[in-house]
Amino acid sequence: MLRIAAFLLIFQGLALGQTIQHLEPSNWWLGMKDPNFQVLVHAENIAEYTPAINFKGIRLKAVHKTENPNYLFLDFEIKKNAKAGNMTIEFSKGSDKISTNYPILNRKKNSATREGFNTSDAIYLITPDRFSNGKPENDNIEGYADKAQNVEYGRHGGDIQGIINHLDYIQQMGFTAIWPMPMEENNMDQWSYHGYAITDFYQIDPRFGSNEEYIALSKKASEKGIKLIRDVVLNHCGSNHWWMNDLPSKDWINFGGKYVNTNHRREVHRDIHASNADKDLYLDGWFVETMPDMNQRNPFLANYLIQNSLWWIETADLGGLRVDTYPYSDPAFLTHWSQRIMEEYPNFNITSEEWSMNPAITSYWQMGKVNSNGYNSYVPSPMDFPLQNAVIKGLSTPENWNGGLITIYESLTNDFLYADADKLLIFPDNHDMSRVYTQLNENLEQFKMAITLFSTMRGIPQFYYGTEVLMSNPHSESHGEIRGDFPGGFEGMTSNAKSGDGLSAKEKDAQNFIKTLLNYRKTSEALHNGKLTHFAPENGIYVYFRHSLNEKVMVIINKNDKPMNLNLERFRELLPAQSNARNILTNQKVSLRKSLSLTPLEPMVLEIN
Repeated sequence: MLRIAAFLLIFQGLALGQTIQHLEPSNWWLGMKDPNFQVLVHAENIAEYTPAINFKGIRLKAVHKTENPNYLFLDFEIKKNAKAGNMTIEFSKGSDKISTNYPILNRKKNSATREGFNTSDAIYLITPDRFSNGKPENDNIEGYADKAQNVEYGRHGGDIQGIINHLDYIQQMGFTAIWPMPMEENNMDQWSYHGYAITDFYQIDPRFGSNEEYIALSKKASEKGIKLIRDVVLNHCGSNHWWMNDLPSKDWINFGGKYVNTNHRREVHRDIHASNADKDLYLDGWFVETMPDMNQRNPFLANYLIQNSLWWIETADLGGLRVDTYPYSDPAFLTHWSQRIMEEYPNFNITSEEWSMNPAITSYWQMGKVNSNGYNSYVPSPMDFPLQNAVIKGLSTPENWNGGLITIYESLTNDFLYADADKLLIFPDNHDMSRVYTQLNENLEQFKMAITLFSTMRGIPQFYYGTEVLMSNPHSESHGEIRGDFPGGFEGMTSNAKSGDGLSAKEKDAQNFIKTLLNYRKTSEALHNGKLTHFAPENGIYVYFRHSLNEKVMVIINKNDKPMNLNLERFRELLPAQSNARNILTNQKVSLRKSLSLTPLEPMVLEIN
């Protein structure tokens, strides 16, 4: 494995009785925009040693110590004349010497100009442990207490190979990017399947695979036109993280390393009346007891987290980042982190989780937003929770003068609050909420309306694995049930989404519906970059257009349970008289003269000729 190979290099030439336990990151690259990088060194009493290098083109700028003698932080500068190779770092203490090789690599061609996920993409969110078990032999690993068992919060055995085995299916469904939940090591005692309690930020959990398998996933996905998005955790680590038994400094973990729960009051960032007590508890409090809250105000930890993100982008050739619990981290750090990523990769993309229904709060975190307090963010594509909430309410509640479809319309009228609403990440559901089919009371007609909206609306659509075959959570809102096993991904399942075997007629209908929409979306200029113009809902019908210079798409959401006749005169500013269209969902030709007959409870997506 990549990480093991790095440690083999580290252990060469060690003094008797002394080992370097951690050297992170394990390598760096030439040609980065910022020529500086910092290496964390963890070894018993390493602060008593003096480090030195002799490598042309690289200078050891500074050596930092903390109150813990088991750590050093080394600052390096790469000069223009540096060439790739193995840099030797030697640590000396009198006649006692420790030597380790540190690889300096050339970057991949065009790495800096890589294109991140964007409005041309449709993202498939995956819970790796629950998606597909491609390698049963890695279900249980010695030294990892949380064993595979088919219980709600246990590990089920899904892995990287399982995702690789489904790449053809994902591509055929019309998805162009995948976002797996975190796959770094989660060596926790129990409930580790979700991945958000990381115990090693540089190592893929062996129950998912290896660093090499993760890199292979990225490469094979790219060959099929699929980008790999990494789920990043900046706010917290797992309580079994290796450094929790030997913290680099006293302020590495908030509240002195003792559990104090956050108040979850995300409003404090914008609240001009907020008390310092509320602000401090929100930012420094722990998410849960098993997820210690990291202190990004510590400059060494801040560097560590920034470099970790850069390292994975370069190592695995990533196409984007999604950041968990984004606003819980120190805001000044978040500015620095996001700015560093986007300066290094100007065409890259980041989406961030701010679970608020208030667009005044979610818009705060978008790149280019002019905030009253002067705060700057460099995240292009925050997650649009307000729209998700509005769509569910708009479709599931009865039509009246201030309810139903008007809820969706009103949500979109708040887009002026964003720096660029077209770049928002939109979604019908995700891994932390009930499945969209469940939220809509297993109403297939409303489900299709929701899928139509999120496939054709402004923004970048993301769908949760299994949504295409109506996965649901009818018994509870438990995350363990929401994150159910993907049909056909595990031995002994009676239905298989990939082959279609055992799927019900409804499940096949839903699967084909999404497949049709997303494969059309792949080549639609109007849905990628077109302007959104919508008309206020009337009589239970919502109409909007996506239009570019060369293409125009008309979307009609009809909530009526009876046939309706839509007068088209209202839409003439975008719909010329005597227009014709193709119904994307039925492939039928449609005449758009004076009026249009609408089938009950059926959405329409019309490509205007």
